[in-house]
Amino acid sequence: MQNIEGQIVDSYVPRKCSATGRLITPKDHAATQINVGKVDVHGNYTGEFVTFAIAGKVRARGEGDAALNCLATDAGFLENVVKSKAYPSSK
Repeated sequence: MQNIEGQIVDSYVPRKCSATGRLITPKDHAATQINVGKVDVHGNYTGEFVTFAIAGKVRARGEGDAALNCLATDAGFLENVVKSKAYPSSK
């Protein structure tokens, strides 16, 4: 819901898992949201970032690290770390 000025005023904004595309419920206390900052060629933070949300179910299966590696590779943060860019459980 938005007010007259266009600001979001809801107390809960739903998130989707970046790896699986599933909705992260408000009761999923194992879910994490990670902001990965962008840097320039000298390694200085540019003020921009990319947000990744990982559901608790992915983390409970022990696949959070692999999912984050795939997402970071797709976003261009990593090279030659993951052979397949598609997260296996997203099918």
